[in-house]
Amino acid sequence: MKKLLAALIVVASLFASTASAEDLVFLLANESSVDLVEFNVSPSSADNWESNLLGGDYIAPGYEADVLIADGLNTCVYDIRGGFSDGSSAEDFGLDLCDLGEYVFTD
Repeated sequence: MKKLLAALIVVASLFASTASAEDLVFLLANESSVDLVEFNVSPSSADNWESNLLGGDYIAPGYEADVLIADGLNTCVYDIRGGFSDGSSAEDFGLDLCDLGEYVFTD
């Protein structure tokens, strides 16, 4: 049992170090009361928002989705913007997505 646990820890640490240097995967949850219709993520060093990662789809209240950021950058620090079906938006800045693992939009 100890060998299996040690092997899982090694595999997890290898995946974590790879994800932090290249592609990022995290869980995006919508716990607000309206549909999330736009989701933008940009490196904190950028001056503009990247394109809408939902690409015409939406995340309904109470649902979640895995998000892949495959920009090949060696950064974990990003800014996030969500746009909602009622015209409102929310922004959050300087998030370490390598450590965060998930992001939740709420009212």
